[in-house]
Amino acid sequence: MTVVPDTLEDAALALADGRPCIFPTDTVYGVGVAVCAASGPDILFDVKQRDAGKPIAWLVGSIDDLQRYGKNLPSGVCQLAHRFWPGALTVIVEASDIVPASYRSESGTIGLRMPANETTLALIRRVGSPLATTSANISGRPSVSRFELLDTELLARVGCALRDSVESLHSGVASTVIDCTGGGVRMVREGGIPFKDVAAQS
Repeated sequence: MTVVPDTLEDAALALADGRPCIFPTDTVYGVGVAVCAASGPDILFDVKQRDAGKPIAWLVGSIDDLQRYGKNLPSGVCQLAHRFWPGALTVIVEASDIVPASYRSESGTIGLRMPANETTLALIRRVGSPLATTSANISGRPSVSRFELLDTELLARVGCALRDSVESLHSGVASTVIDCTGGGVRMVREGGIPFKDVAAQS
């Protein structure tokens, strides 16, 4: 099955309409919704055939968004963002009051990341909203870093699919995840940034 990729404008319109869209990031291809248009992440669980309830991180367009969407940030978290954003570091923080309850974890947290990919950032700017994003794969199947490897079953379930202009920019490695709640930094998942590099800055 040959899939003709959509344009940036197509993707922005689909997201603004509340529909899920596949798009590139600096790590792997993601599937997401615009948080300004979709009432919650449930549709992403449906398209991925994934159990509901697991929090879905937001891709944001600015380092300043860490303080906008997070609160009660422990000392050093902003320093980590300035060091590793844009990049493959997801920071779990206490969600600020403007984060809808449907996007928060049961403990009131949200994962935030600013991707180092101009196509993704342009899409965030065009939509004017963070994108709640998870890897673009059916649950249990591998994530992909190239458009032609996207699962046709997943492609059939989304509003559009945007291809990157430079596919070699995708690392193929998921982001490193750190939990910055509770007054410190706890490593959750090692990915594109080694734990030792994060620890050296925290």
